[in-house]
Amino acid sequence: MSGVDTRNISRDSLFLLADLRVANENVPHRVKVRNLSAGGMMAEGPVEVSGGMKISINLRNIGWVDGNVAWVQDGRFGIAFARDIDPKLARASSAPADGPPRYTKPSSILPPSAMEQDRLRKI
Repeated sequence: MSGVDTRNISRDSLFLLADLRVANENVPHRVKVRNLSAGGMMAEGPVEVSGGMKISINLRNIGWVDGNVAWVQDGRFGIAFARDIDPKLARASSAPADGPPRYTKPSSILPPSAMEQDRLRKI
């Protein structure tokens, strides 16, 4: 990371889950995204990383972004992205705009209609 102080860059505090791949590993690790800005993020998770390590992270509604580990401290670490992203996209709902809201029950699990209940045999 360069000697430029980037702590004044606007960042969104949030809690998301994301998959992280360390360079030369095929197995993704699940990490918690604690804050996110256009140029980087802070993550937390059970993955062994060190400063300067190349990684890729899959952010919701953004996809895979390459970066480098900028710092590591107490189970958390910072990632400097190789390219700027739009952090507001990660906050947006991932439900398709033309599909049903995620809280509706599919008709296949709704209770039988009143007509069908009348046809049931009473014991």
